Amino acid sequence: MARYGLNVSDVQDVIEIAIGGKSAGKVFEGDRRFELLVRLPENMRSNIEALKRLPIPLPNTGGTSNAGLLPATYLVEESKRPGYITLGSIAEFTIKPGPNQISRENGKRRVVVTANVRGRDIGSFVKEAEKKIKQDVTIPANYWMSWGGQFEQMISARKRLQIVAPITLLLIFLLLFTTFGSIKDAILVFTGVPLALTGGVVSLWLRGIPLSISAGVGFIALSGVAVLNGLVMISFINKLRTEGNRLDTAILHGSITRLRPVLMTALVASLGFLPMALATGTGAEVQRPLATVVIGGILSSTPSHYL
Repeated sequence: MARYGLNVSDVQDVIEIAIGGKSAGKVFEGDRRFELLVRLPENMRSNIEALKRLPIPLPNTGGTSNAGLLPATYLVEESKRPGYITLGSIAEFTIKPGPNQISRENGKRRVVVTANVRGRDIGSFVKEAEKKIKQDVTIPANYWMSWGGQFEQMISARKRLQIVAPITLLLIFLLLFTTFGSIKDAILVFTGVPLALTGGVVSLWLRGIPLSISAGVGFIALSGVAVLNGLVMISFINKLRTEGNRLDTAILHGSITRLRPVLMTALVASLGFLPMALATGTGAEVQRPLATVVIGGILSSTPSHYL
C-alpha cells in the first residue's frame, strides 16, 4: 500500500461501500422516502475470489514535489502502473470467527453470554457457575465479569424485601396493639405469623420449590391472612369477656362461634391459590412458589388458633 501511495482509510472506504453499503441519496415515493444504498450484490459479498478482484483506485501522484527524492526504479514503476489495482494484490484474505456486532456500555466493550436456567433456582446456579469460572477459566487482564438478567433483578428485589418485610411485620404488630390496647393480646394474635411462616417453608420443602422472591411476597401476604384469622377470634372472645362471661366459657363459645368465618377466610385463600399452585404454563415459576407458601401457611396457622 505504501508503494502505491495508498492510505488505509482509502482502502477501508472501498471495502465499506462494497460490503456494508453506503448511502448515495434518497428515493421519494409520494410522501415516503427511502435511502438509496450502494453495495455489491449478495453473491459477490460472500465470494472471496470476487472480493479479491475488487478495484482500488490509485491516487494521481505524478509530478509530486518529492519526486527528486524517490529512486529512479520507483519512478519508472509509477509511470507504468495502471489507474486501479485489485484488493487481492495489497491484502490477504483469511476467514476467522468474530462477533457479528460489538456492543458497548459506558464506553466499554461488552460481550453477553446468555443461559436459560431450568429445574433449579438462579441463586444456586450463579453461585456454582462463579465457582467453576474461578477454578477453570482464566480471565485476561482488563476484563471483568458481572451477572445480570433475572439474577440482577433477584438481588435488587431481595435487598428491598430485607427492608420491606421487617417494616411490614412491625406495622402489623403496631396495628394489633392499637386495636386491642394490650401487648398481651397483640402478641397472642401475632404468634400466628411464625406458625404460618413455618407452614409455608415446610410446603416449599415438600414440593421441592426453592425460596425465591415470589415466595417472599407470598410470606408477606400470608402474614396478613394469619393475623386476620386471629384478630377475628380474639376480638370476639374479648367481647364475650366484657359481657361478663368466664374466660374458659368465652374461649370455648368464641372458638365455636367464629369457626365458620375463620374457615371461610382460610378456604377462600387456599382454594383461590390452588390453580396457581398447580400451574405448569407460562409464569408458573412465579405463581407456584407464591401460592404454595400461602396454602401451606394457612393450613398450619388455622389449626394453631384453636390449639
